[in-house]
Amino acid sequence: MVILLVRLIGLRSFSKMTAFDFVITLATGSLLATAASSSDWPAFLKAVVAIAALMAVQVALAFGRRRSSAVTAVVDNEPMLLMRDGAFIDAAMAESRVSPGDVYAKLRGANIQSMEEVRAVVLETSGDISVLHGKGFAPELLRHVRGAEAAGFNLRAEAASASRKA
Repeated sequence: MVILLVRLIGLRSFSKMTAFDFVITLATGSLLATAASSSDWPAFLKAVVAIAALMAVQVALAFGRRRSSAVTAVVDNEPMLLMRDGAFIDAAMAESRVSPGDVYAKLRGANIQSMEEVRAVVLETSGDISVLHGKGFAPELLRHVRGAEAAGFNLRAEAASASRKA
């Protein structure tokens, strides 16, 4: 049953792109365990119906996210800029409760050899940390990232000049 629902709904059904997706994945796993360990049909059917209802809510919210910024604002986390040009943004680090050690681990994982290589570090909506580095940097990658414009990235002007060059 779950396999059929996932095939109908798509891979988003088990993605962990947002906190809501993560909760849905955990709840589905718990309900699947309940269904697998059920000793009677009514308990099994309740678990299957609950899984189908969770998947339906996820599909409805996915459509809502695509059509309404208000739904997106309520359901999704917003990515946050943690570092710009090799310097930590202390307020963002404190607000996100990310330690410098966590960021340094990601920098090592991205094979950063020098802090001068780091253009931006972003805490993504999924909780992952992305490292943007190198000489060629497209500031439009920071659109919809909280703190990008406050950190001095002029996303509108830089995106417009990039499109003129293309």
